[in-house]
Amino acid sequence: MKFRKIPFLTSDCVDNQRGFFKIVLLILLSNFLIMDYLNIKCKIADGNMEITINRPEKLNAINKDTILELGQAFKAGEENSSVKVIIVTGEGEKAFIAGADISEFAHFNKDQGRDLAASGQKNLFDLVENLKTPVIAAINGFALGGGLELAMACHVRIASDNAKMGLPEVSLGVIPGYGGTQRLSQLAGKGKAMEMILTAGMLSSEEALKVGLVNQVVEQKNLIEAARSIANKMKRNSPMAMAAAIRSVNAGYNSSLNGFSVEIEEFGNCFGSDEFIEGTSAFMEKRKANFDAK
Repeated sequence: MKFRKIPFLTSDCVDNQRGFFKIVLLILLSNFLIMDYLNIKCKIADGNMEITINRPEKLNAINKDTILELGQAFKAGEENSSVKVIIVTGEGEKAFIAGADISEFAHFNKDQGRDLAASGQKNLFDLVENLKTPVIAAINGFALGGGLELAMACHVRIASDNAKMGLPEVSLGVIPGYGGTQRLSQLAGKGKAMEMILTAGMLSSEEALKVGLVNQVVEQKNLIEAARSIANKMKRNSPMAMAAAIRSVNAGYNSSLNGFSVEIEEFGNCFGSDEFIEGTSAFMEKRKANFDAK
């Protein structure tokens, strides 16, 4: 990843009145640093960060560099006060992410395999699940292996009508390693997860909708707009409260935590906050709440 220089930001810009306005513009643009990546594309508009896996010649298969870049991009979105929702999708119409780049780890030994799974979960998949910023997966085509695992780590999933989803790892002599055995069971139930994993089979988008693996199915041409529509509904709400809700829901699937206790704590923490005061005041005053802080 590289940061692209903004050409007008020179020291002599302060020598005149025009320089003053350029400095003001720099401050306004400080949340919009332009980032260059090799394997993904990012853009920020209307409060959304849209991340696109950009390896169409490989059906957007992920390798360690792509995982690293995705982790960096999600962290950047989390830290950017102008980003209220993150949408992730794949380039083109064939694939969201059609699995991992097998050639990268086919020669690994046991320790290297464990390290691969542990680092991937820490640097991307667990990171996404626990972001305070809502993340929507727009699944445009094949979501296999690590692709489905990334989609399942997101908070909401929308699939195009041509999408196919599966965890085919056992056909390669390995199992899902980026949280797939756990999250698929949580979303679709133990029985369906066992069936999908042990048969290495795929589900259509409609089948995925029926078992709760995705939230919505739309035509391919409408996928990104559908994701933006859900994002717009989220952006009406308190960022602080949404972050607390994400932590509370996730706590229910963490064996080291008591989800009910976490909910009680997060519920109490909302009281007295600026966003709680704004939300309750707007309700009583019959106006729309204005949550302008992240």
